[in-house]
Amino acid sequence: MLRVLAVDDEEPALGELLYLLRADPRVRTAEGAGDATAALRRIGRALETGPDGDDGIDVVFLDIHMPGLTGLDVARLLAGFARPPHIVFVTAHEGFALQAFDLKAVDYVLKPVRRERLAEAVRRVHELVHATAAPVPAAPEQIPVELGGVTRFVSVDEIAYVEAHGDYARLHTDHGSHLVRIPISTLEERWAARGFVRIHRSHLVALGRIDELRLDAGATSVRIGDTDLAVSRRHARHLRDLLMRRAGG
Repeated sequence: MLRVLAVDDEEPALGELLYLLRADPRVRTAEGAGDATAALRRIGRALETGPDGDDGIDVVFLDIHMPGLTGLDVARLLAGFARPPHIVFVTAHEGFALQAFDLKAVDYVLKPVRRERLAEAVRRVHELVHATAAPVPAAPEQIPVELGGVTRFVSVDEIAYVEAHGDYARLHTDHGSHLVRIPISTLEERWAARGFVRIHRSHLVALGRIDELRLDAGATSVRIGDTDLAVSRRHARHLRDLLMRRAGG
């Protein structure tokens, strides 16, 4: 069972998160911290005793926007240790998903936190913590698709972009496309930490698959392979910032 530390400077949000975590049968203990300083003190004790010690922590559920050090700052500090706890970001801001991905966060959960979504994050951490001592490399996440009565499994790494079709989504890869019964909003949340970014109400793209960003008469678009996709005004600035950050390393 997991030993959890939840960090959020907003008391109601922290209380709700702790309530949901403590209700999960895979969680042994769930402690709370109201700011980054208190969290680092508690994590410091855990690092001193080691992951098998009495004060050990398996995972930190971490808010991003906090006074003083942000959640991203805390994650960067922990990355310098040999065996830090796992990190799950819990935030109301979707714009930091790429940075969370770079910091090797296990998951990126958007507020308001839904019980089912939090349970999925706990499941992912639980599997990592209870992996065997010498695990084989984890296979990329796969998604089942139906093709002529045959179920095929498509790796998320193969997907260049996703197109919305009502309650369905069409997954576009280099070798074709596949329609799945999953709303694009669900995939947006689920794959945020994998570098997928919403550029339009109709499209979700893999940031690393964008070949060109185009500005023409005030309109923004991206090129992925031979396909041009429009970027809505709502998403254009955020996308440009992400691409510039990525280009800058």
